[in-house]
Amino acid sequence: MDKQNRKAIIAGNWKMNKTATEAKTLISELIPAVKDAGCEVVICVPFTDLVTAVEMTKGTNIHVGAENVHFEKSGAFTGEISADMLTDLGVEYVVIGHSERRQYFAETNETVNKRTKAALAGGLKPIICVGESLDQREQGVTEELVRMQVKIALNGVTADELKNVVIAYEPIWAIGTGKTATADQAEEVCAAIRKVVGELYGEDAAKALTVQYGGSMNPKNAEELLSKPDVDGGLIGGASLKADQFAVIVDAATKG
Repeated sequence: MDKQNRKAIIAGNWKMNKTATEAKTLISELIPAVKDAGCEVVICVPFTDLVTAVEMTKGTNIHVGAENVHFEKSGAFTGEISADMLTDLGVEYVVIGHSERRQYFAETNETVNKRTKAALAGGLKPIICVGESLDQREQGVTEELVRMQVKIALNGVTADELKNVVIAYEPIWAIGTGKTATADQAEEVCAAIRKVVGELYGEDAAKALTVQYGGSMNPKNAEELLSKPDVDGGLIGGASLKADQFAVIVDAATKG
């Protein structure tokens, strides 16, 4: 990893897990487990856990993210949460366009773009998820698909705003399945993401961009995945719900 140009970020995506009471327990275990991290540590938690997470992580090296954000500042959008609501709580990051949002909640490339711009305008750092299905990988269209997702997601995002963007490569076929892209497969697509960003914003911007891998990263495979030059961290699902497992991945990213 080119640590002179960019930082490694390990972000936990809790998905729809942990009540506020359970979050308190997990965060109290995480704080000492990752206190010596040499990478940025983020926990992206359900909306109901955000207040707890922000309060408990004050004065620590753990940053807090949300799992989604709406693209309007306010209005008649029952059940939605705006960027201003999140930043007012002290939230710093937000996951956008996760494959589960795309699969179950009608998220599109266009709404990912709208959410990304709203997040940036509201002072949040978006973690934009891109990735292909198993069918698309077998059809040989992974790179074309991911390039398209990245281009649409970043449409209208300025070079200055890009400095606050993280992109996570999440092969849909490897999320929650126990399957993982090989380190070479992860590197290939993360490099392709960096290449398209370079085409859009220039080589320096591409070098500075943090590109994560997400898709069943765990304590056993983290070190190999994170050793690749274009894999700058991970968006961690299941392993982020166990402090000891998450700490091993953070340690692997610290070694880089």
